[in-house]
Amino acid sequence: MTNRFYLFALLIGAVTAIAGCNSNETKPAITSVVVKKPQLMAPFRFHKLIEVSPGQSYDVLSWGRGSQDAGSFMILHSDSSAIKYTTTTGDLDGTIVDAFNADMDVDGNPEILIQAKSKDTTKYASIYAFEFNNNQANKLDFPRLNNSQRKGYRGNDNFYIRDGKLIREFPIYDGSGKDAKPTGAKRQLEYGLRGNEFTIKQLSKDSTSVAGKQPVATTPIKQNQENKTTAKKSEKKSSSSKSKSSSKSKKKKKHRRHKDQDDN
Repeated sequence: MTNRFYLFALLIGAVTAIAGCNSNETKPAITSVVVKKPQLMAPFRFHKLIEVSPGQSYDVLSWGRGSQDAGSFMILHSDSSAIKYTTTTGDLDGTIVDAFNADMDVDGNPEILIQAKSKDTTKYASIYAFEFNNNQANKLDFPRLNNSQRKGYRGNDNFYIRDGKLIREFPIYDGSGKDAKPTGAKRQLEYGLRGNEFTIKQLSKDSTSVAGKQPVATTPIKQNQENKTTAKKSEKKSSSSKSKSSSKSKKKKKHRRHKDQDDN
């Protein structure tokens, strides 16, 4: 009986010792793994893969050493079904922001559009456009903003594809130079393609994106008041002239009557 009691006590002591050892062990800290984007090796600065269809892919890259405000771009077209690979290159003004693909003229030939940001205050944004047909690249001239379209333009362009068209949005500023301030309005333009030439139209009026309050026309009201006062003055002058002419005609009639009586 005593042996059983000692065995039971030893068993309880062993269990408590094991539990104490487990409690003293530190749990490993859970660390979140952050997947980093693969860094481009110099001299490459930008890369984006555009898959138009199975077997048809376009790699858009920019590269250059030295100045970050200039360089070159490349469009690597891989036609894996026909085992054909072509390269399209060009000079780059600024840095590439994004690249898009579209079929704006719905002819089955994809267009690759490269958006670049420039420090040139007359452009701010540049679009390098190419249409690919049978592994041949046809360069498309992107139109500049005319005087009415660029009124209040200070850059900060936002390009995107919607319903197969290239949409461009930018805020409108009031003033020039460093004193220019945003008005709160935006201008929205839509670019299409017809006969390998860009078409452009404004989708909405600038005032549609403002808070809704329009400036009070104070000067026209003053002009209207001035017009009313001048009209009243002219009416008074005309009435006085009429009264004077009527009084003169009455005097002439009276004078004629007196002459007739004297003759008689």
